[in-house]
Amino acid sequence: MVEPDQLRELFRMQKALNERIGVRTENMTEAEKTQWVLNYCRAMTQEIAELTDSVPWKWWAKYQRFDAQNARVEVVDLFHFLISTAQVLGMSADEVFAAYVKKNQVNFQRQDSGYVAKDEGDSKHI
Repeated sequence: MVEPDQLRELFRMQKALNERIGVRTENMTEAEKTQWVLNYCRAMTQEIAELTDSVPWKWWAKYQRFDAQNARVEVVDLFHFLISTAQVLGMSADEVFAAYVKKNQVNFQRQDSGYVAKDEGDSKHI
């Protein structure tokens, strides 16, 4: 049996969840896109805070422990909102993959060159 493309499947699943909630990204106005990108950015900020709280970052507190299970859940929550953001921006799983590959090449080039100066144009092709 052929396994489904995992990234495409995540995008399919997230689209179905968002539509069940009432969020349909097709034909959004610019104002709606702006609002939903902001909504998802705020949600990701909260999920990052929850991920941070999964690790003992308070050096003054002795009661903390590393909660790997919760950290994994928070990472998945971030994927929900990140994929939703990509979908609001009209990006498919294939487009995200292609952009990731291009950006990864830029990051390697930056490391190869020592990344001593910011090049505003090195990501314009993505």
